[in-house]
Amino acid sequence: MMEEIQEKSLQRESIKIDISQAVTPFSEIDEAVQLAIMCAGEKKAVNIRVLDLREIASFTEFFIIATGANQRQVQAITDEINEQLKKQLSSRAIRIEGYATGEWVLLDYGDFIVHVFDKDAREFYDLERLWLDAKSVALPKELLNN
Repeated sequence: MMEEIQEKSLQRESIKIDISQAVTPFSEIDEAVQLAIMCAGEKKAVNIRVLDLREIASFTEFFIIATGANQRQVQAITDEINEQLKKQLSSRAIRIEGYATGEWVLLDYGDFIVHVFDKDAREFYDLERLWLDAKSVALPKELLNN
């Protein structure tokens, strides 16, 4: 009897978690989001990822996540995004946080949020893992090599 109970307790059913691998085409995202992504690429941001949060969050639609090599590059990336969105689309960030330290700068444009990290902060906060159930956005090939 005891052996039978032990045997049953060792035979658990495995549960497979299916994480959606759905991808949003770059052409289907807003012009402002596209411009911000391209600006990050022009300033040599690496490991650019864009998460489509429209189906899972109500506070914003997209996260743009990028990495700069150091504080100065993180600031240069965010400066370029901020300047070009203002100049080309008359779009201004609602809030900017973290600019002075340059470890993690957040630019909040309402419909999308740009996160520019230095390497250590990106690994520590690991936003992609926290938002694992978000769709990713397919980026143009020239941005994938970074």
